[in-house]
Amino acid sequence: MSTLINPATGEFLTEVPATPVAGVAAAVRRARAAYQEWSQASAGERARVLLRFADLVEADAEELTRLEVGETGKPASVFREGELPFAVDNLRFFAGAARSLEGTGAGVLSPGYTSVLVRRPVGVVGAIAPWNFPLVMAVWKLGPALAAGNAVVVKPAPRTPGTTLRLAELFAAAGAPEGLLQVVLGDGEVGQALVTDPGVDLVSVTGSTETGRAVMRGAAALPKQVHLELGGKAPALVFGDADLADMARGVAMGATYNTGQDCTAATRVYVAREVYGEAVEALRATLEGIRVGDPWDPATDIGPLISGEHRERVHGFVERAVAAGASVALGGSVPEGPGFYYPPTLVTGVTQDSEIAQEELFGPVLLALPFDDEDEAVRLANDTRYGLASSVWSTDVARALRVSHRLDVGVTWVNDHLPIASEAPHGGVKGSGFGKDMSQEAVQAYSVTRHLMIKHQVPEGKQSFRPS
Repeated sequence: MSTLINPATGEFLTEVPATPVAGVAAAVRRARAAYQEWSQASAGERARVLLRFADLVEADAEELTRLEVGETGKPASVFREGELPFAVDNLRFFAGAARSLEGTGAGVLSPGYTSVLVRRPVGVVGAIAPWNFPLVMAVWKLGPALAAGNAVVVKPAPRTPGTTLRLAELFAAAGAPEGLLQVVLGDGEVGQALVTDPGVDLVSVTGSTETGRAVMRGAAALPKQVHLELGGKAPALVFGDADLADMARGVAMGATYNTGQDCTAATRVYVAREVYGEAVEALRATLEGIRVGDPWDPATDIGPLISGEHRERVHGFVERAVAAGASVALGGSVPEGPGFYYPPTLVTGVTQDSEIAQEELFGPVLLALPFDDEDEAVRLANDTRYGLASSVWSTDVARALRVSHRLDVGVTWVNDHLPIASEAPHGGVKGSGFGKDMSQEAVQAYSVTRHLMIKHQVPEGKQSFRPS
């Protein structure tokens, strides 16, 4: 049983029963049965269902907003005007992508045979979604997997099941085969049952790097494919010629969007030493203007953290950094009153090897460190186990491109931080995982290539393996 708490007030919302382990296996069997029908549907049929699904999600905006804001505490205006329309756009993109999942006419690879490469769905996808973006991250898994012809069993985070359950209802109303999308609820035990179920062909997870490791261990027993979007520690590199006012706006937003509970959040800003003091003051002033408050107030920029436990974790990073000699230029204290709020915080005077500079913090905390030259900036940026996102701030196009190519990350933004598009792949390297969300690459990730070899003439010689 999961107890849901409103992060903005600390008040009880409801209790949600967990799916028994035997229920996970039953959900996988139902998904497998529905897969037999869905995988044989034409691309056009799958696209039409996904388009109806997108329309129903768009029309259900108020209910989805009520659920997501209540469980996460994120500002209603931000969700309603940003994340929800983006999720609808994702679904419409994947509907179109379903009709362009094509194989390759490989031609004659061996005398007397014509080879054709075709793409087919994987089968049943076990999807585990996080609590920071419950609706969007669920869509990032459901959209490409369903477009490719798979069935899906999805487990939302225990704290935030509401919008995922609602998505399943809307998908059924869109005319999907019964059982094609199943939702299971619970904690790590339920997730482990899903990962290790022999009827699941691919496991897709968004979560921490530690969660990714656990999933890989569970999936290796069979083995089965895994698709992992894990943690991040995104650097922002600010060079001396950058527009510091624009940088401060972009990095501050990148550091605090969703109260910093974002694996692509700007968490480390490295600044050329000659402008370090000016840049830190610009960041401090901009962060100070970010409005923290009631998620239902249209003037609110960021809401609370997800839980009291998580707030203690975030604040613990700051406290230990200060104890080790760092300085807090802004924020860094737990406010009084109800809810799990934490202010935008700017920390200076940390070392590159410190805990706060190396580990994912997942809160509205930004570190500022100086660098002396381009090589040092790149070295510092790459010096963590993560490799998901980054940004480069410079008016020198050549330098921006040169530095971007040297960063070990999945995405680099130049003179901005966080923009994404349905057509662009999202995913990381190193400890941030592998596999892509969004884009045509995501649809391909949920499919496999099959080789069809057709004999069109009788070859000379014996009928056995022979190279071309």
